[in-house]
Amino acid sequence: MAETLIGTGGWAYFQVPGLRSLEAYARAFNFVEVNSTFYKIPPAERVESWRRRVPGDFEFAVRCHRDVTHTYEMAPAEEAVKVFNASTGVCDLLGAKFLVLETPSRIRFSPQKIEDVKNLLGSVDRREGCSLVWEVRRDRGEKVPQELFKLMADQGIAHSVDLSRESPAFESDVMYSRVFGKGRHNVYQFTDEELGEIDRKIARSKSSTVAVSFHNVKMYKDAARFRVYRETGQFTTATGATGQQSLRKVLMEDAEFPATRQELVDRQGWKVVDLTQKQRVHASAILEKLPNQTFRSVDEVLVNLNKI
Repeated sequence: MAETLIGTGGWAYFQVPGLRSLEAYARAFNFVEVNSTFYKIPPAERVESWRRRVPGDFEFAVRCHRDVTHTYEMAPAEEAVKVFNASTGVCDLLGAKFLVLETPSRIRFSPQKIEDVKNLLGSVDRREGCSLVWEVRRDRGEKVPQELFKLMADQGIAHSVDLSRESPAFESDVMYSRVFGKGRHNVYQFTDEELGEIDRKIARSKSSTVAVSFHNVKMYKDAARFRVYRETGQFTTATGATGQQSLRKVLMEDAEFPATRQELVDRQGWKVVDLTQKQRVHASAILEKLPNQTFRSVDEVLVNLNKI
């Protein structure tokens, strides 16, 4: 069985009364991806405090600073090497298992660019026990050159993908997934079937370590549901209610009225509703059954559903 780490991209919005966010988060999850390091290398004192405030077996991933991936685009510039090593320094202080590279889709990995990447990797500090993982973003339909995948495999770099959309291009000792979902940007929530498909991809993997970092807008709920499923084989409810009361809870979060049927589908349809204790669907499956009219309130939506 692979070691499986489940968490999210950051802890700042994980709120529990009476507890600081990181301490509260560490009671629910065993792993987090630190996203703030993408924007700024934090002072050593702050990083050390993060390590002190969580259990000894809690694991961190560190997102590499954007100067490496976005400003210098993985070129072996002196400043890129310096910032890469600073990111590695954060990993040292945290005892982090992973350093996460995420490159933008605009980069074209020509043979010369791939050679630049090779030179960069040969110039930076690689901490033992900290795996490099790389999410190579591409525009829809555009493929990553096989030569880049070969370089990554040769360098022991794991191919990070969104397991809800695709599988890694090659097997490695580490499977690392940054999960956003199938919606626009990260506006998405996962059904049981979609979380189950992620689990099946993990089960088929030969990796010894698996890390799944949720980054969608419902990341805390989805990560918690996925972790419970991995531990028990059962999915918990998404809303704590069923049927129309579940839909009511979903719409009461932030639905604005008046709204047409299509507006409700577009703005609320990505959320998950509990039809029963054991069946969950996207709200769009229910909202699309509404008549083509404008609704003034949640109650009016529910009244019209009762007529169907």
